[in-house]
Amino acid sequence: MKSSDGGDTPPAAGYTDEMRKALDHLATLGPEPYDFTYPPDDDIRRVDAERVSIWNMDLPEVASIRHLILPGDAAIGAADCEAAVYTPEDAGEGLIFFVHGGGWAFQNLQTYDRFMRVLCNEARTVVVGVHYRLAPEHPYPAALHDVVSAFRYVLGHRDGLGLPGGPVVIAGDSAGGNLALATLLHEQAAGREMPVGGLLIYGVFGADFETPSYREHADGHGLTRFHMQQFWDWYVPNVADRSNPVAAPLQATDAQLRILPPLFLVVAEYDPLASDTLHLKQRLDGLGRSDILWSERGVIHGFVQMTAMLESARRVMREAAEAARRFMAGQ
Repeated sequence: MKSSDGGDTPPAAGYTDEMRKALDHLATLGPEPYDFTYPPDDDIRRVDAERVSIWNMDLPEVASIRHLILPGDAAIGAADCEAAVYTPEDAGEGLIFFVHGGGWAFQNLQTYDRFMRVLCNEARTVVVGVHYRLAPEHPYPAALHDVVSAFRYVLGHRDGLGLPGGPVVIAGDSAGGNLALATLLHEQAAGREMPVGGLLIYGVFGADFETPSYREHADGHGLTRFHMQQFWDWYVPNVADRSNPVAAPLQATDAQLRILPPLFLVVAEYDPLASDTLHLKQRLDGLGRSDILWSERGVIHGFVQMTAMLESARRVMREAAEAARRFMAGQ
């Protein structure tokens, strides 16, 4: 396991100074955070997008940004998806297919603008970000089917979309990490073309709310256990569906996990989801794999969105980009 100070074990105490300053600054801004007692609608999502727009300050330059509509595959019940193609200067072969987070219920391509700019520049690789239908209006498996359909379309129509050839890495953060790993499992079971690697940033991999991190970080660090319970209820309201690996990837069998492409996993210290990633890594290690775990100390869930303010976020993006380049090189 790698960590932000080169050590092998998580630290014991406290936010970093820059994490605290970023949170203090966010607290001075309006509007107030959303009340998760009630399911969101499009008006609430617009307000939330305005609140998090702070993370899109000081946007780095890229060579080009294109917006596309990827047609949905009706055979699997998928809808058309918005997509954004970020191309850096001197882009090499291959691409990163990115799925955004937001609890399956919030966020969009615009709220991840800076994130995708930084990722494509650091990786020197085209990034294709996709948006999917949101819960609770569109519960499981709508988002998964949209992402699977978009992934297949990108792989099968690169010339027509003006995308480079070469290897593909799939990536996602939070709920997007769930959807990225679920897409890997889905396409593996279907015998379809697979990415050469995955970048999974503090993903949602299970629906067990009694893990050590859920108990230790249930409240007080932005994302709470109550938020995650609501997100799961909105995305997968049928509890029986949560036993399906493409809903909750920690339900995958050892055989399914063993043959996944190599993964780069990120865990934040003060995150109720930390145990999801740590449990996944433990299982992968037990299968004799050598996936990378990057543990960032003194930060909360969502910190990688804050590259304009946090060196820790920039550091993770550099590490993720380097992992993507190694995966594409077959290393």
